[in-house]
Amino acid sequence: MKAKLFICTTLLFLVALNLKAQKLDTTVTMNGEGYRVVCSNKDLDNNYVTLTLVKLPLNNSRQIDFPIKGKVVKAVVDDLNDDGQPDLIICWYNGANYEMGNVIGISYSKADKSIVPIYFPDIYTDPKIREGYKGYDTFSLTIGTLMRKFPIYLANDAPDKPTGGIRTVQYNVVSEQGRLKFKVLRTFETQPEN
Repeated sequence: MKAKLFICTTLLFLVALNLKAQKLDTTVTMNGEGYRVVCSNKDLDNNYVTLTLVKLPLNNSRQIDFPIKGKVVKAVVDDLNDDGQPDLIICWYNGANYEMGNVIGISYSKADKSIVPIYFPDIYTDPKIREGYKGYDTFSLTIGTLMRKFPIYLANDAPDKPTGGIRTVQYNVVSEQGRLKFKVLRTFETQPEN
């Protein structure tokens, strides 16, 4: 009995340690140009991201700070709008248990020596994609597109036991009405193995 109690206590301690957010300090580049992203993740309700451009001239400054309400977990770079310049994706999570995934997209314009946001749509605005969504997203970049994967929850699923498979949403970056945004290119689902 004592051994089981010790194991349970140890597991709870390890889970609590894992929930503490880790500082993110990473540099991501494409052909030597890119971004350094730093976020302490100390106060997830009042968090700040520091973005420094690497070998990319900027009109006003080389460093930008902005607030974020959540946990920043990774940054990746690719040419998402096919202009030959590195675009940045910052992956972050919020929600009751920091399970709801989101991204911040930033595009660099060499002609203007400026950065502009890439708007990422709220998943809840698309009824087809949001069906069965309860977070736990993972994000990756594949050949100039953003891939988002998450488990699909059915009506009676327990919070830790989704049974509806995995939904993958592939986004590409388009320019609409003078701004860049992620647009759904396609979605597909993989069913759970029996």
